[in-house]
Formats: sequence, structure tokens, C-alpha cells
Amino acid sequence: MKLDRLLSIVIMLLNRERIQAKDLADHFDVSIRTIYRDIDTINNAGIPIVTHQGNKGGLGIVDSYKIDRQVLTLQDMVSMLSVLKGMNSTFKDRQLQDAIEKIDALVPENKQEYVKNHVDQVIIDVMPWETSVGQKKDMLLLQQAIANNRLIKFSYRDGNGKKSARTVEPMTMIFKATAWYLFAYCTLRNDFRLFRLTRIKRLEMDTKTYIRKIADYKQYDKCLPDKSEMIQLVIKFSKQIRQSAEDYFDESLLKYEKNGDIIATFELPENDWIQSYLLSLGEHAEIIKPKRMRHLIKEKAKKICDIYKHDIQLS
Repeated sequence: MKLDRLLSIVIMLLNRERIQAKDLADHFDVSIRTIYRDIDTINNAGIPIVTHQGNKGGLGIVDSYKIDRQVLTLQDMVSMLSVLKGMNSTFKDRQLQDAIEKIDALVPENKQEYVKNHVDQVIIDVMPWETSVGQKKDMLLLQQAIANNRLIKFSYRDGNGKKSARTVEPMTMIFKATAWYLFAYCTLRNDFRLFRLTRIKRLEMDTKTYIRKIADYKQYDKCLPDKSEMIQLVIKFSKQIRQSAEDYFDESLLKYEKNGDIIATFELPENDWIQSYLLSLGEHAEIIKPKRMRHLIKEKAKKICDIYKHDIQLS
């Protein structure tokens, strides 16, 4: 939209002493003639933009022009910049970058160093450590599909390993705990669903568009396919993995023994993931309660032990 472009030009000029008309044209993917028409419109609106000649010339707002920066406090700006820069490190979105520029422009010159230092004190990076290049491309494609109301197609593997082909109307991308999810309307199920991004394969954006449906995004957790009952677990962690226990559990859930061991009491959905997690702790953790879970892990550990009783000969 022209209005968005005009506002973005003003913000960019507020943040820079000079900028070339060609650079603005390239940034907004318009002609230089269009940029100069935009400059005339901005001037007519009362924001004085002048052209400076020479090696360091270009377009710039006159130094005497002032803008009211009192709407947001410095702490407001720090908080907003931290979040926006964190999101932009993932999506590399021009609209996000424009928003960052707009907030930067509101920071008084004598406070810019203060804001920069405080923004650098908190870094929000929502990408997992193991994120691949392919996953980042998929996230950018999903963002584009959501922004342009485009259908997407992909192959999906659910928590039980079952594969299916899906065509969905992408609604929202959600970062929950340590993973990204897509909240979408699934044409196969005729209902809203939550898809874990790491289980989405062969993602494609369709040429077809859709009309965005009204949904209660606060209820997205109801779309989770796993409706397992919660189970209360009491586990004793040996002192050898004390740090891991403290990293994973809130201090209020932990009780410290005199010998350095830790007793953790917590609730989690009762599913296969719980069993895998408990087995992964090996000899450094013992299930105290419930007895049936203790027995289940014992039987699984026995079966694992039986597998390794005999050496195998590889052909």
C-alpha cells in the first residue's frame, strides 16, 4: 500500500542522515520516479525532505524537524525491540524490519546507546539449536502462505508414526516450549488441527487461496491429537545428573536428600514419550511412584537387556 510505503520512507529517513533515491526504489521494488512522487507527497504533508548534493548526498529530513517521542517509554522500546529482533532473526521479514526501524526512530539521540545496550542484554532466539536450512525455508514458506491466504500441501507423520497427505488453510505459527507448530484448518479432517513442524515433509504452497476462518486461537491446545490423561510421577535423580534435573524441573518440584540425590514430583501426560524419557535417564534415575509405571519401565528395561545378551555377527 502507498500509505505504508510513505510511512516507511519517513521512518528510514529519520534513522539515516542521508539515503539515495535508488536505494529506496530497490527496497520498495518501485521506480525512482515513484520515489520522488512519494517525496513530494511527504513534503506536502508537512515533513520537510531535502536533497543534498555531493559524495555524501542524498535525501534527508532537515535537522530541525522534530517528532514526538513521548508515546513510548524507553523500557517500552527496549521490550518491543528485543521481541521484534528475535522474531526477525527467524523470518527475515521486511515488515518486521520496518517495525524495528519505526521504533528505532522514536529513540532520542542521547538515549540510543542506552537502548542498544539494554536490547543486547536480552536475546530472544526462538529457533532450536538443531534447526536445519530446510526447516527455516519451510517456516518462511508457511509465513508467506499465511500472509497471502494460500493453501498448503504436505505429507504428515503423526505421533504414532502414521503418514497422511494433507491440504490445509494455514492460520497461525505457534512456538510452544521447544518446538514450532502450525495451527491450521485441515480439509481432510474438516476441522482445526495443530501440526508439529518437524513432522511436516514435502511442503508446497498451492496456487489456490482461501477465506480465513474465525477461530479461537486461545484454544489451539484442544487441537492436539494427544489426549492422554495426566499422571503424577515421583522420581529419584542421582546426584550425578543433579544439574539436568534442575535444568528441567522448577525448584518447587524438587526435594533435596542429604546424600545429594533429588526427589522430583510432577505431572505429565501418560504416553510413550514418558516411557522413552524415563528410559533415557538410565541408571541415574529411579521411579518411586506410581508402581505400575515402575513395573512397566522394569519390563521394558528387561526386554532391552535381552536384546543385548548375545553378540551378533554382521554379514
